[in-house]
Amino acid sequence: MAQPTVSLIGLGLMGKPMGHNLLKAGFPLVVWNRTAARANSLVAAGARLADSPQEAAAAADVLITIVSDPPALEQVLWGSDEKRGGAFAALKKGAIYLDSSTISPTLARKIAEAAKASGVRFLDAPVTGGTWGAEKGELLFMVGGEAADLEAARPVILALGKKIFHLGPNGAGQTIKLAMNLLLALQVDAFAESLALVTGAGLDGQKLIDVMQSSMARSGVLDVKGPVMLKGDYTPSFPLRLMHKDLSLALDLGNQLGIPLPATAAARETYNAVKGASREDLELRSGLQILESLTSPPSDREKRRPF
Repeated sequence: MAQPTVSLIGLGLMGKPMGHNLLKAGFPLVVWNRTAARANSLVAAGARLADSPQEAAAAADVLITIVSDPPALEQVLWGSDEKRGGAFAALKKGAIYLDSSTISPTLARKIAEAAKASGVRFLDAPVTGGTWGAEKGELLFMVGGEAADLEAARPVILALGKKIFHLGPNGAGQTIKLAMNLLLALQVDAFAESLALVTGAGLDGQKLIDVMQSSMARSGVLDVKGPVMLKGDYTPSFPLRLMHKDLSLALDLGNQLGIPLPATAAARETYNAVKGASREDLELRSGLQILESLTSPPSDREKRRPF
């Protein structure tokens, strides 16, 4: 039995390795990206490069989008005209559409309503696992939508991920993803501050990690972020600007639900300050480097060190 054709829109840090894993799993693959050169390695491996989002969608039995933010996704799906333009109008009836971007639950439900009217099966399916998870095919999928649609999409998802959580109706996947990223952002921020405190006092940051990982403060975030922050390794994995965007989406959702999120609001201000202090597209864990410089000048820290 022939494998379904998968079309993938969005070939960034996550999308490109996802595309390679789809090819390794034997799926015919059509790709599109705003910067076409990012598709070169996929085309060399056997993918077909579409000229437009519409062409990619028209070829799809299963369409996957993974783009940076809600405006980018809306542009891909509808272009400048929700009635005529974009990829959405090109999807054939019965196709499965998975969006693995991180967007608002409201937009996910809007897409679900449009999909239902067009006879398209839609799942909001954001992911976590970083670039290393995307490269190894070990992403975790948080899915909102119908159980039958998830089962139909499962063979494709399993080429990309190791765990699938069906969390409820459309919008549930995005709600859980925002809640999870909220917690991740707070953990990274808190660790950066605690590490700045320890190193500012003249102590080895590894000692902090050793104690934390042997206590109730133990965290998977420390397993991944701790060593690279200590080494000053800022290889791109999850850009800080995207976490800032996710915190904004979480705060918007909190406002809609009437739920105050004061720690989230404070964290967003920290991320905003870090983002504004650099012209580079920073990696999330680089918050430590700039946070230290914002906290106090090195000369003042040296004067106050007790050790």
